Amino acid sequence: MEETDLAAPEEPVPVGFEIERRDDYGRYLIRARAEVVAILRLLVQRKSLISAYFNDRRSFLLTAILEVDSQAGELIIDCSRDANINRQALLADRLTMTTTLDKVKVQFVLGRLDETQSGGLPAFKAAIPAEMLRLQRREHYRLTTPISRPVKLQTTIRRPDGSALAADATLLDISGGGIGLMATPLLAGLIARGAVLGNCKVTLPEEGLLVADLGVRNRIEMTTRGGARYVRLGCQFIGLPGIRMNMVQRYIARVERERKARLSGLA
Repeated sequence: MEETDLAAPEEPVPVGFEIERRDDYGRYLIRARAEVVAILRLLVQRKSLISAYFNDRRSFLLTAILEVDSQAGELIIDCSRDANINRQALLADRLTMTTTLDKVKVQFVLGRLDETQSGGLPAFKAAIPAEMLRLQRREHYRLTTPISRPVKLQTTIRRPDGSALAADATLLDISGGGIGLMATPLLAGLIARGAVLGNCKVTLPEEGLLVADLGVRNRIEMTTRGGARYVRLGCQFIGLPGIRMNMVQRYIARVERERKARLSGLA
């Protein structure tokens, strides 16, 4: 049986398009211009990374807001190092932007982009959005796994001819509901949306071996600032027993405590 690797992540990719589901999340929409601008400026100050999805969600750009000009009604965002992705983004009628601010999901939609410059470097500009979603409700806290201590997943998939292929994957994130995996386009081509990955093995540091079945719920193409292309596979736990769910929750709680201790200078 051959072995292959899913690509190690360079940038986490937060996933979510609640802003399109008005019936469920309309109450979280912000339409006051001053409040929208204030949040945009806070994103600039925090240098927050923002995921921009376009081309019917098939394409992805990792960016950041560089400037906000409330008088001109414009904001400037960073562009990619990948010229092809930049061309695709300029052709898009709309881009769905998603990020987090103080662990709260923030989403907004931009219209057509135009080319501009910021600090002498290429950039994009767009109209300030008329509304923004600030989602404080979370069914599952999603932890971005530490880059310094990557968490691996091992599973076996089947090729179209029925032969087995061993895959060694790196997790992008984990929650009580599932995990995010990073795959090369070649490997992702063998894993369809709706597929079930059985008997997946994840070694959670200081917790032990987690064995679970995963259902592939979404696939999103992405490109890092370095120009590398990947496919993020969003996977949901299937029938995860309570004892294994406790492992996941303990791991998430411990890593989060360690991060807070480092930020406070206690570790």
